[in-house]
Amino acid sequence: MTATLQIETPELAEPKRRRFPLLFLAVMISIAASLGIYFWPGSQEPRSASKNEGHLPFGPAEQAYASNIQFENISLSRAENFIHQEVTTLSGDLVNSGTRPLRDVELGIVFSDDLQQVVLRENRSPFGSGSSPLAPGGRREFEISLEHIPSSWNRQVPQITVSGMQFAAKIE
Repeated sequence: MTATLQIETPELAEPKRRRFPLLFLAVMISIAASLGIYFWPGSQEPRSASKNEGHLPFGPAEQAYASNIQFENISLSRAENFIHQEVTTLSGDLVNSGTRPLRDVELGIVFSDDLQQVVLRENRSPFGSGSSPLAPGGRREFEISLEHIPSSWNRQVPQITVSGMQFAAKIE
């Protein structure tokens, strides 16, 4: 008897495709696109009254009047926001002891380190865009939030100066 040798070759089964890598890739692309849109420059924070895109005028008339602007009751506080960033809030009163009404004022805020070297310089407006002019002899509370102060800051009250202003029409 002759035996014939037969070799059976199992049909090669097509490997199961796993959907996980494809799904994972799609989710990662969606997350990256969302983060890209959120962190796109200028989209994080809408234009607010506290940050100026341009500087207010500070010519000879404004410079001469700047000595009539005083800052009183200055205080600092620090807190953590909802995304775990330290936020420093500078608050106080701005007093117009001059004879002209002010539409807006720009403050120069300078933070220093222990060696009195400048570690941060910011220009901010304490007035809101829809606020009424500050009358002569008037006082207005302000609050400015700062998020990215360097760790080398000496934790002292920053130097505050007038770096620009806009006069208003006479108030009747």
